Amino acid sequence: MNGLRSAFLCLLIMTVLCGVIYPGIVTVIAQTMFPSQADGSVVSVTLQDGTQKVYGSSLIAQEFSDPKYLIGRSMGTTNLSPVSEEQERLVAERIAWWHSLDPDNKKDIPMDLVTASGSGVDPNISPSGAAYQVERIARERGISEESVKAIIAENTAGRFLGFWGEPSVNVLNVNLALDGLR
Repeated sequence: MNGLRSAFLCLLIMTVLCGVIYPGIVTVIAQTMFPSQADGSVVSVTLQDGTQKVYGSSLIAQEFSDPKYLIGRSMGTTNLSPVSEEQERLVAERIAWWHSLDPDNKKDIPMDLVTASGSGVDPNISPSGAAYQVERIARERGISEESVKAIIAENTAGRFLGFWGEPSVNVLNVNLALDGLR
């Protein structure tokens, strides 16, 4: 009976520590130091009637497939080997999709547009992935390529601390800017 009481007491203490106190401290720190990220980095726009419309999160990809938009990475994730037959088949399917979307574009498709990210919800693409799509977006929207390039440049983040990682383009922010909402 003494062992059962000790086990129950340990369970109760660990539940309070790990299930209440620790999450509470982490939540307070997150809300204090990183309020936007803690709340999901929600991207919303105030409409003409004064209402707010939520378009998504700047940290989680939204799927775009309309040719007038900048299109991000393939949604979903895999843990396939880069040299597996299944991965080769998926990449071939994605290449065929890009060629059907823009048959006049004969440039090499950047790798990030035909592979999925590790998380499957990466909101960014490479500057080369964005540049690959400039002509199509300009043609579909009836605007100049320079205008599209300027919007992409405004929504391109450099390397973290100037040396860490790679430059990236936030797909949602570019598309909101293309629609005149940002």
